Amino acid sequence: MNNRIVNITIIAHVDHGKTTLIDNLMKQSGTFRENENIAERVMDSGELEKERGITILAKPTSINWKNSRINIIDTPGHRDFAAEVERVLHMADGALLLIDSAEGVMPQTKFVLAKALKQGLKPIVVINKLDKTDQRANQVLDETFDLFVSLEANEEQLDFPILYASGRSGWASKDINGPRENLVPLLDEIVSHVQPTKLDNAKPFAMLSTLLYADNFLGRSLVGKIAQGTAKANQKIKAINLNGEKVDEGRLTKIFRYEGTKKVAIEKGQAGDIVIVAGLEKANVADTICDLDVDNPINATPIDPPTMSITITVNSSPLAGKEGKKLTSTQIRNRLILEAENNVGITFEENKDKDAFFISGRGELMLEILLTQMRREGFEMTVSPPKVLIKKDDQGNKIEPIEEVTIDLEEKFSSKVIDSMNRRKGKLIDLKDTGKNKKRLVFHAPTRGLMGYTSQFLTLTKGTGVINRIFHSYDEYTGDMDGRRNGALISMENGRAVAFAIYNLQARGEMFVTHNDPVYVGMIVGLSSKSGDLEINVLKGKKLTNMRTQGTDENIVLTPVRKMAIAEQLSLLNTDEALEITPIACRLRKLILDPHERKRLSRAKT
Repeated sequence: MNNRIVNITIIAHVDHGKTTLIDNLMKQSGTFRENENIAERVMDSGELEKERGITILAKPTSINWKNSRINIIDTPGHRDFAAEVERVLHMADGALLLIDSAEGVMPQTKFVLAKALKQGLKPIVVINKLDKTDQRANQVLDETFDLFVSLEANEEQLDFPILYASGRSGWASKDINGPRENLVPLLDEIVSHVQPTKLDNAKPFAMLSTLLYADNFLGRSLVGKIAQGTAKANQKIKAINLNGEKVDEGRLTKIFRYEGTKKVAIEKGQAGDIVIVAGLEKANVADTICDLDVDNPINATPIDPPTMSITITVNSSPLAGKEGKKLTSTQIRNRLILEAENNVGITFEENKDKDAFFISGRGELMLEILLTQMRREGFEMTVSPPKVLIKKDDQGNKIEPIEEVTIDLEEKFSSKVIDSMNRRKGKLIDLKDTGKNKKRLVFHAPTRGLMGYTSQFLTLTKGTGVINRIFHSYDEYTGDMDGRRNGALISMENGRAVAFAIYNLQARGEMFVTHNDPVYVGMIVGLSSKSGDLEINVLKGKKLTNMRTQGTDENIVLTPVRKMAIAEQLSLLNTDEALEITPIACRLRKLILDPHERKRLSRAKT
């Protein structure tokens, strides 16, 4: 066993290559056997993580190098999962700041680095993807130094080591033109630069619960770094919250630590090691798991508040129960409570009747991931349009969440994008040239105006632009904002859509259904090219006679239906609409399906 324990976290923007780098660090440190079959991006274990190529849950791993055991924590790079990152920083003694040699410093890098510097971590800067043809490593290094200065780093933190690397190719070098052989220079730098926190093994056992996993065999499994003392199997423990109140008590039934990506059972864990413990039923993230003699909780960083909420209810459409297995409000409620317990970035509330559930999160992607996971588990539900959480300041004025939006695009598209952001009440803060006819635009814009903007942005830049958003602050309410301008095309019949009807209705606007898709009264089957809702019949077939048969008909060519993610569909909704989600399909619909009831209510409002 290696006595020296080094805990590091990797700070990087989404898609800057941290998970790929960890793959090669594990291979080159001898974590895997030579003949072992290893999947690409081994740390992205979740189905959605592999599909989307992003890290959603923070996960520790461990490698042995020389006389040290290095615990590496792979963290999410997307702003919506920043709650995961904040907690993970408590376990780290040091950090690798990974920056793309072409894209340079990005918003998420800035956000997490600020929190790491506040905790006193001294990062190692790794400029990654040096094998890119458009790399600009020297400029990126200058940007990184400016970032450290702007975040008020101290002198020790400003004197950061620099390595140039290609995580995919598996090499790192201290010099930009140095040898490109392996990752040994990086491993050596971690061992020499990161100094483990001095912890006391003689004190009673205490650790801060940082991550929470549900295990089918062990039950509630809590992950954290042992802050003091020694954890022994079968010892009596308790959990206390941030106020020092006892929330749970039990025995330490199992202790595990990470060896590579595997969990290995151990009899004893020492101060400084990252372990998984089981034996408590109520303990949660941010609780202190400790010996019965300990009364003072370990401080935890407060989590930034959620900025967006949705309401989830049972599926009330005519197709309810035909496509999913989990349909009742009780099943939905239990699943959402479990998610709120495991994910500190999400909050759960319910109405008095316990049939409508209010879920708040850090952004569109976090809520979309939750809905996608539930959909794959067999749930059917109705989801309301997302609402931005408006607050009031000390003077009673309304304030709303403002985001910092960083946009990289070709110069020829910049005027269109600036105009579109102005319409969404965005303010241009910075504009700079990044070379090769490319610009970087930085806006401050209200979260309300950015819902569903990504698809419009990709259309404006013909798929070549890159947009990144991050929560900036709560600021003065920017006033009313225009909703969706296009009216909805609403089905007036129940049944299955017919190609002939859709073909003749395509001139009315964009259709969301194709031949043989199930439709029902009140379902939104398309977007009108004009304002104002329009009821249409997509079931109307061609009347056949002896003179005109189906065989003499011209070919009907339907425009392909646009495939939209859940976040994009939610952004299309007006206040009187909802999204039906089932394992088979997601359908836009009116909240009140009956057209006569809708008209009666609209008259009552006027």
